[in-house]
Amino acid sequence: MTIISWIILGLLAGAIAKFLLPGRDPGGLIGTTLIGVAGAFIGGWASARWLDHPITKDFYDGTTWLAAIGGSLVLLIAYRILFGHSRD
Repeated sequence: MTIISWIILGLLAGAIAKFLLPGRDPGGLIGTTLIGVAGAFIGGWASARWLDHPITKDFYDGTTWLAAIGGSLVLLIAYRILFGHSRD
């Protein structure tokens, strides 16, 4: 997959992570989408590194999507823990 594909996948993974984990985020929509893009890259890297599932060239690979959404969820939770109370 190309970098553009990963960015698109990250934007979609960030939206799915936001849907699965509703609530107010300190960064708003832009912060959540950036977290989604970063989560897609980190999830894909972790999948290839530790789960022995190399990243395929197919955009519609289910494991790649799960890794991207999982990475987005992990980063979104960490972001809320670290910066969640800054809007109160």
